Amino acid sequence: MSDAYAPPDDPLEILHADHEVLLVTKPAGLLSVPGKGPHLADCLLSRVQAAFPEALLVHRLDRDTSGVMIFALTPHAQRHLGLQFEKRQVRKTYVARVWGIVAQDKGTVDLPLAVDWPNRPLQHVDHENGRPAQTDWRVLRRGDMETRVRLHPHTGRSHQLRVHMRELGHPILGDPFYATGAARAFPRLMLHSESLRFRHPDGGKGLTFSARPPF
Repeated sequence: MSDAYAPPDDPLEILHADHEVLLVTKPAGLLSVPGKGPHLADCLLSRVQAAFPEALLVHRLDRDTSGVMIFALTPHAQRHLGLQFEKRQVRKTYVARVWGIVAQDKGTVDLPLAVDWPNRPLQHVDHENGRPAQTDWRVLRRGDMETRVRLHPHTGRSHQLRVHMRELGHPILGDPFYATGAARAFPRLMLHSESLRFRHPDGGKGLTFSARPPF
């Protein structure tokens, strides 16, 4: 990842807005929340709050990941949604393009993750001190030296999908942290938050919102 932060100036893409929740599509290359320093102030949260001043953060996506994000529009909704994420009741679906041909059709990666302190912000598998992390994966399509997969994380560890795919031997294409060589030489990280399923804070109805991958 280069040090220069040059976020895309895409217009805000709103998937849904009501009296409690707002769902938008985050472009790749844009921080979810401000970084340290004025040069990292531009982020999805600040752009959302320019249009919806009452918007509150519920969760994050990595800077290089695109896709569906939900914001709360009331403190009640923020608490309600926050608990759903904490209790792993939100179903998150991702699509990724990974290096190589994945032999099996589906599987689960169950490897605990921890911060790789000498190499922060990288994460690594740590069987002694790591926090539990599980990811279900399924092959969608095999191509020429790459495979398209759908990913369902059960936990929400930092860089979980990126590390788990690398541990399978199939790093996500364009990953500046965990891919090497030809697998890294792509214009962006090929990871997209395809859909979120959650219970609406007003009444508890189950809702799903999706955004097609741009790759």
